[in-house]
Amino acid sequence: MARLSPEEVISYPVMSEDSVKLIETENKITFIIDGRANKNDVRRAVEELYEVEVWKVHTLTAPDGRKKAYVKLSPESKASDLAVKLGIL
Repeated sequence: MARLSPEEVISYPVMSEDSVKLIETENKITFIIDGRANKNDVRRAVEELYEVEVWKVHTLTAPDGRKKAYVKLSPESKASDLAVKLGIL
């Protein structure tokens, strides 16, 4: 299978009350991703596109069929700084 480019992996960041709470409390940022992307693709895409260090990635497929990725950043990288850069906060 051909590797997805970082731009193909990340569709858009999630802007909801719960995602803002995760940014502030757990240093996590939430993205809607391509259904074909795996955790390694998400890690690579976030690190390349946003120049942050990723600690851990969790993915799930929502009941509406969209695939979400919860990306926990390393302590050196602040999710709040990335959220401001993306226009979420």
